Amino acid sequence: MAALKLLFSTARSHSRFRPSPFLRSFSSESYQPLKPQPISIEPVSYAPKPKPAQHSSPDPDPAPAPEQTDTTPKVGSGDSGQAALTREEARFVKEGPSITPVSYQPRVAPLPEDKVVVGGGFAGKEEEELEREKQRMEQSKRRAFRAAETVAVPFPTFIKVAKKERKPILDLVDAIRQVKAAAKCNFDETVEAHVQLGIDAKRNAVRGNMTLPHGTGKVVRVAFFAEGADADEARAAGADIVGGVDLVEEIASSRKLNVDKCFATNEMVIRLAKIARILRERGLMPDRKLGTVTNDIVGALHKVRQGHIEYKMDRTSIVHVGLGKASFTEEYIRENVGAFMSSLLLAKPTGLKKSSKYAGYINSFHICSTMGSSFPVSIQSLSKAADSYNKMHLKS
Repeated sequence: MAALKLLFSTARSHSRFRPSPFLRSFSSESYQPLKPQPISIEPVSYAPKPKPAQHSSPDPDPAPAPEQTDTTPKVGSGDSGQAALTREEARFVKEGPSITPVSYQPRVAPLPEDKVVVGGGFAGKEEEELEREKQRMEQSKRRAFRAAETVAVPFPTFIKVAKKERKPILDLVDAIRQVKAAAKCNFDETVEAHVQLGIDAKRNAVRGNMTLPHGTGKVVRVAFFAEGADADEARAAGADIVGGVDLVEEIASSRKLNVDKCFATNEMVIRLAKIARILRERGLMPDRKLGTVTNDIVGALHKVRQGHIEYKMDRTSIVHVGLGKASFTEEYIRENVGAFMSSLLLAKPTGLKKSSKYAGYINSFHICSTMGSSFPVSIQSLSKAADSYNKMHLKS
């Protein structure tokens, strides 16, 4: 292309200064036009470019490529006159020799089993180094576990939880003897009874009061809310604290009341609303159902001195009550238990009538001392104790 451009530019320059036919007639005969000198054109060759990727839909009428003089030396089949191409150059030759791919075997580290044994040992330096490294590792293991002793660990098994043996159910008299023997503290322990009832605490409530035939053995401090003549009568009957409105104001201000029982007359119970919360927290609020709101001052105080108790079922359907002291005789404790069972049967809800007085009502009965262990009591012995109490004390 460069040679053609040079040729055309030279032709234009000569035609620009060529005289016209009109001037040629007036020119001298010695005028001669300039003749173009021939220019030698050398052919230029370029290395063939790689073909672009062919599309799926090729052009139906491709334009014919211009013929070019291929001056690239051809790869011969071994002739000495032709130059050989390198692998990089042969990649761009259209009709060059096929390049076969070269594959190499994968290099894998040999295992000790694959080594050739020569003279009782592995052949070569690598084998010797492997053998030395193996010996070093074995020696280090021996040093690490030299002090440790191999202990044979048995196969893991489930550990069975040791169940507590249930105590045998005793007769009432035998249980009282066990309780008296277990009371070894330096004070006179209280004999307690714990009764598990078969009643839903959300639907029914069991509560009552009674007087034990032999008392509780405890000195009871009594407070009586009364005024005027009732207050004088309460002091004469042996009440520890007696007062009216002034006693109510004192308790409301100090929030203290060191007594075990509270009584009130019918006139004073209305004025206890100011300290009702304080008394309920301590379980001392007078109640008509429990017999602590009464005008019979002498009779109420006499019952308390004899051993009047109150009981109530808690949220877990259990009744806890004290029935005497460990210093009582076995007969006294047995009669107190019989009196309690008789009162508990009277407090039985009406909807639990069964074939037996105890079926579905009393599930278990345990007796114990304050610091001693408990012992279960049979229902048959409790029934006998309640029947004997009814025959002796409730004859009519």
